[in-house]
Amino acid sequence: MSAVNNNTVSNPYSIDQLPTVNVSDATQMENNFISLMVAQIQNQDPTKPIDSTEFLNQFSAMSQVKSMENMTSLSKSNLVLMDNLQTLTAAGLVGQEVKVAVDSLYIDSTDAGSDSIKGQLNLAHAAGSVEMKLTDVNGVSKTIQLGSQAPGLVPVEINPSALGLSPGKYNVELSSDSGEYPTLEVNGLVSNVRVSADGPVLEVAGAGAVPFYKITEFGQAPLAGLL
Repeated sequence: MSAVNNNTVSNPYSIDQLPTVNVSDATQMENNFISLMVAQIQNQDPTKPIDSTEFLNQFSAMSQVKSMENMTSLSKSNLVLMDNLQTLTAAGLVGQEVKVAVDSLYIDSTDAGSDSIKGQLNLAHAAGSVEMKLTDVNGVSKTIQLGSQAPGLVPVEINPSALGLSPGKYNVELSSDSGEYPTLEVNGLVSNVRVSADGPVLEVAGAGAVPFYKITEFGQAPLAGLL
């Protein structure tokens, strides 16, 4: 099993870097509008005075545009804060075991020689036959028969050594005779977290690089000897 790497995850944003809404811009725009309105009134044709409702409509439209700009700026600030919180949460998972939804497995040299990869799948209906097909990068497939299963969570354990699986990446396909194609969820230890433009990416033993949103379960393991 890969060793735990307590890498420090740097935060790409700081509070000082968060975009802020410049409220004074709205005041400046209003002052400019009033100045233009006064100039327009002073230079209007006395025989054809400008309708006051036109000024009100223009001012209302200007206010709506500015409000939308402020809402957009606030939304960007909220997105940055949410991204920071997600990154901090992901960083706190280093050294912990998580459960992630995967469509492929990664077997390293230590996995191939000793440890099994454990996980589960969720069946909505009972099945007389469930199988899992593992296909390596060369297109060579290995089919594992999981037998008949009742609906609900079905534990899965993959022993690379017993199955003769070499280190590398394997695509996973699950199917049942009831017509289901469930997703495999793998239990693995988080060794490090990488910050990317698409959000935090966790390095999970047995699953490789997994986006944060693919985590289906995480939490502290119960201490031995405690009820």
